[in-house]
Amino acid sequence: MSFTVFATAIISAMLINNVILMQFLGICPFLGVSKKSSSALGMSAAVLFVMVIASAVTYTLYDLVLYQYNIEYISTIAFILVIASLVQFVEMVIKRYSTSLYKSLGIYLPLITTNCAILGVSEGNIANIWGATVPFGQGLFIAVSTAIGTGLGFGLVIFAFSSIRERLEAANVPKAWRGVPISLIVAGIMSMAFFGLVGVI
Repeated sequence: MSFTVFATAIISAMLINNVILMQFLGICPFLGVSKKSSSALGMSAAVLFVMVIASAVTYTLYDLVLYQYNIEYISTIAFILVIASLVQFVEMVIKRYSTSLYKSLGIYLPLITTNCAILGVSEGNIANIWGATVPFGQGLFIAVSTAIGTGLGFGLVIFAFSSIRERLEAANVPKAWRGVPISLIVAGIMSMAFFGLVGVI
Protein backbone atom coordinates (compact mmCIF):
# COMPACT_ATOMS: atom_id res chain seq x y z
CA MET A 1 0.00 0.00 0.00
CA SER A 2 1.55 3.26 -1.13
CA PHE A 3 1.80 6.52 0.74
CA THR A 4 -0.23 8.13 -2.05
CA VAL A 5 -3.29 6.04 -1.19
CA PHE A 6 -2.89 6.93 2.49
CA ALA A 7 -2.50 10.67 1.79
CA THR A 8 -5.35 10.74 -0.73
CA ALA A 9 -7.75 9.03 1.66
CA ILE A 10 -6.89 11.45 4.47
CA ILE A 11 -7.08 14.65 2.38
CA SER A 12 -10.30 13.54 0.71
CA ALA A 13 -12.01 12.73 4.02
CA MET A 14 -10.59 15.77 5.80
CA LEU A 15 -11.31 18.54 3.29
CA ILE A 16 -13.24 17.47 0.20
CA ASN A 17 -15.79 15.20 1.90
CA ASN A 18 -15.69 16.93 5.27
CA VAL A 19 -18.04 15.13 7.61
CA ILE A 20 -19.61 18.30 9.05
CA LEU A 21 -19.71 20.83 6.24
CA MET A 22 -20.15 18.49 3.27
CA GLN A 23 -22.02 15.50 4.70
CA PHE A 24 -23.80 17.37 7.52
CA LEU A 25 -23.09 14.68 10.13
CA GLY A 26 -22.05 15.46 13.72
CA ILE A 27 -23.90 18.78 13.78
CA CYS A 28 -24.88 18.38 17.45
CA PRO A 29 -21.33 18.63 18.91
CA PHE A 30 -20.42 21.11 16.16
CA LEU A 31 -22.96 23.60 17.52
CA GLY A 32 -22.97 22.49 21.15
CA VAL A 33 -19.26 22.29 22.03
CA SER A 34 -17.89 25.10 19.88
CA LYS A 35 -18.32 28.04 22.25
CA LYS A 36 -14.75 27.62 23.57
CA SER A 37 -11.65 26.51 21.69
CA SER A 38 -10.45 24.37 24.60
CA SER A 39 -13.70 22.39 24.65
CA ALA A 40 -13.60 22.04 20.87
CA LEU A 41 -10.07 20.62 20.99
CA GLY A 42 -11.02 18.14 23.72
CA MET A 43 -14.07 16.99 21.80
CA SER A 44 -12.00 16.71 18.60
CA ALA A 45 -9.42 14.48 20.28
CA ALA A 46 -12.14 12.27 21.78
CA VAL A 47 -13.98 11.96 18.45
CA LEU A 48 -10.74 11.22 16.55
CA PHE A 49 -9.77 8.46 18.99
CA VAL A 50 -13.22 6.84 19.00
CA MET A 51 -13.61 7.19 15.23
CA VAL A 52 -10.29 5.53 14.35
CA ILE A 53 -10.62 2.66 16.81
CA ALA A 54 -14.30 2.15 15.97
CA SER A 55 -13.56 2.04 12.23
CA ALA A 56 -10.84 -0.58 12.69
CA VAL A 57 -12.95 -2.73 15.02
CA THR A 58 -16.19 -2.48 13.04
CA TYR A 59 -14.48 -3.22 9.72
CA THR A 60 -12.79 -6.28 11.21
CA LEU A 61 -16.00 -7.37 12.94
CA TYR A 62 -17.96 -7.11 9.71
CA ASP A 63 -15.41 -8.98 7.61
CA LEU A 64 -14.54 -11.77 10.03
CA VAL A 65 -17.83 -12.33 11.87
CA LEU A 66 -20.96 -10.70 10.46
CA TYR A 67 -20.28 -11.54 6.80
CA GLN A 68 -18.91 -15.01 7.52
CA TYR A 69 -22.03 -16.01 9.46
CA ASN A 70 -24.50 -14.19 7.18
CA ILE A 71 -25.70 -11.85 9.92
CA GLU A 72 -24.85 -8.56 8.22
CA TYR A 73 -28.34 -7.29 9.04
CA ILE A 74 -27.31 -6.69 12.66
CA SER A 75 -24.31 -4.59 11.65
CA THR A 76 -25.81 -1.28 12.81
CA ILE A 77 -26.58 -2.67 16.29
CA ALA A 78 -23.14 -4.28 16.55
CA PHE A 79 -21.44 -1.05 15.45
CA ILE A 80 -23.37 1.01 18.02
CA LEU A 81 -22.30 -1.41 20.78
CA VAL A 82 -18.65 -1.05 19.74
CA ILE A 83 -18.91 2.75 19.63
CA ALA A 84 -20.71 2.91 23.00
CA SER A 85 -18.01 0.78 24.64
CA LEU A 86 -15.25 3.02 23.28
CA VAL A 87 -17.04 6.18 24.41
CA GLN A 88 -17.40 4.78 27.92
CA PHE A 89 -13.67 4.09 27.95
CA VAL A 90 -12.83 7.63 26.75
CA GLU A 91 -15.22 9.13 29.30
CA MET A 92 -13.55 7.25 32.16
CA VAL A 93 -10.07 8.32 31.00
CA ILE A 94 -10.99 12.02 30.65
CA LYS A 95 -12.84 12.02 33.99
CA ARG A 96 -9.80 10.45 35.66
CA TYR A 97 -7.09 12.68 34.16
CA SER A 98 -8.83 15.98 33.24
CA THR A 99 -11.76 16.93 35.45
CA SER A 100 -12.01 20.43 33.95
CA LEU A 101 -12.26 19.08 30.40
CA TYR A 102 -14.76 16.47 31.57
CA LYS A 103 -16.97 19.21 33.03
CA SER A 104 -16.62 21.49 30.01
CA LEU A 105 -17.68 18.72 27.60
CA GLY A 106 -20.65 17.94 29.81
CA ILE A 107 -23.48 15.97 28.23
CA TYR A 108 -21.80 16.07 24.82
CA LEU A 109 -19.14 13.55 25.85
CA PRO A 110 -21.52 10.59 26.36
CA LEU A 111 -23.45 11.83 23.34
CA ILE A 112 -20.48 10.80 21.18
CA THR A 113 -22.19 7.41 21.35
CA THR A 114 -24.99 8.79 19.23
CA ASN A 115 -22.72 10.99 17.12
CA CYS A 116 -23.90 10.06 13.66
CA ALA A 117 -20.51 11.02 12.20
CA ILE A 118 -18.82 8.05 13.88
CA LEU A 119 -21.51 5.57 12.90
CA GLY A 120 -21.61 7.16 9.44
CA VAL A 121 -17.89 6.55 8.90
CA SER A 122 -18.17 2.93 10.04
CA GLU A 123 -21.17 2.30 7.78
CA GLY A 124 -19.51 4.21 4.94
CA ASN A 125 -16.39 2.04 5.17
CA ILE A 126 -18.52 -1.06 4.64
CA ALA A 127 -20.54 0.48 1.82
CA ASN A 128 -17.64 2.10 -0.05
CA ILE A 129 -14.55 0.00 0.72
CA TRP A 130 -15.51 -3.47 1.90
CA GLY A 131 -16.04 -6.12 -0.73
CA ALA A 132 -15.25 -9.71 -1.49
CA THR A 133 -12.70 -8.61 -4.10
CA VAL A 134 -10.84 -6.25 -1.76
CA PRO A 135 -8.20 -7.94 0.41
CA PHE A 136 -8.90 -7.55 4.12
CA GLY A 137 -5.62 -5.79 4.92
CA GLN A 138 -6.02 -3.27 2.11
CA GLY A 139 -9.61 -2.51 3.06
CA LEU A 140 -8.73 -2.12 6.73
CA PHE A 141 -5.88 0.25 5.85
CA ILE A 142 -8.14 2.47 3.73
CA ALA A 143 -10.90 2.36 6.39
CA VAL A 144 -8.51 3.53 9.11
CA SER A 145 -7.02 6.19 6.80
CA THR A 146 -10.49 7.49 6.04
CA ALA A 147 -11.32 7.58 9.76
CA ILE A 148 -8.13 9.54 10.51
CA GLY A 149 -8.94 12.06 7.78
CA THR A 150 -12.55 12.36 8.90
CA GLY A 151 -11.52 12.87 12.53
CA LEU A 152 -8.96 15.50 11.55
CA GLY A 153 -11.54 17.23 9.36
CA PHE A 154 -14.00 17.21 12.25
CA GLY A 155 -11.37 18.76 14.52
CA LEU A 156 -10.30 21.35 11.95
CA VAL A 157 -13.82 22.60 11.35
CA ILE A 158 -15.01 22.62 14.96
CA PHE A 159 -11.83 24.40 16.14
CA ALA A 160 -12.06 27.04 13.40
CA PHE A 161 -15.75 27.52 14.18
CA SER A 162 -15.09 27.85 17.93
CA SER A 163 -12.36 30.45 17.26
CA ILE A 164 -14.76 32.50 15.15
CA ARG A 165 -17.49 32.23 17.81
CA GLU A 166 -15.09 33.46 20.48
CA ARG A 167 -14.30 36.53 18.39
CA LEU A 168 -17.97 37.13 17.65
CA GLU A 169 -18.63 37.37 21.39
CA ALA A 170 -16.58 40.59 21.44
CA ALA A 171 -17.81 41.87 18.07
CA ASN A 172 -20.52 44.48 17.57
CA VAL A 173 -23.15 42.12 16.18
CA PRO A 174 -26.74 43.41 15.80
CA LYS A 175 -28.86 42.25 18.73
CA ALA A 176 -31.20 40.16 16.58
CA TRP A 177 -28.24 38.22 15.13
CA ARG A 178 -26.37 37.48 18.34
CA GLY A 179 -25.86 33.91 19.47
CA VAL A 180 -27.23 31.09 17.35
CA PRO A 181 -28.32 33.15 14.28
CA ILE A 182 -24.86 34.58 13.53
CA SER A 183 -23.29 31.18 14.31
CA LEU A 184 -25.49 29.49 11.73
CA ILE A 185 -24.63 32.17 9.17
CA VAL A 186 -20.92 31.56 9.80
CA ALA A 187 -21.44 27.80 9.48
CA GLY A 188 -23.18 28.36 6.13
CA ILE A 189 -20.32 30.49 4.84
CA MET A 190 -17.79 27.86 5.95
CA SER A 191 -19.81 25.17 4.18
CA MET A 192 -19.84 27.18 0.94
CA ALA A 193 -16.06 27.65 1.23
CA PHE A 194 -15.54 23.89 1.54
CA PHE A 195 -17.76 23.28 -1.49
CA GLY A 196 -15.08 25.08 -3.47
CA LEU A 197 -12.75 22.14 -2.84
CA VAL A 198 -15.00 19.66 -4.66
CA GLY A 199 -13.15 18.10 -7.59
CA VAL A 200 -9.65 18.91 -6.36
CA ILE A 201 -8.85 15.18 -6.08
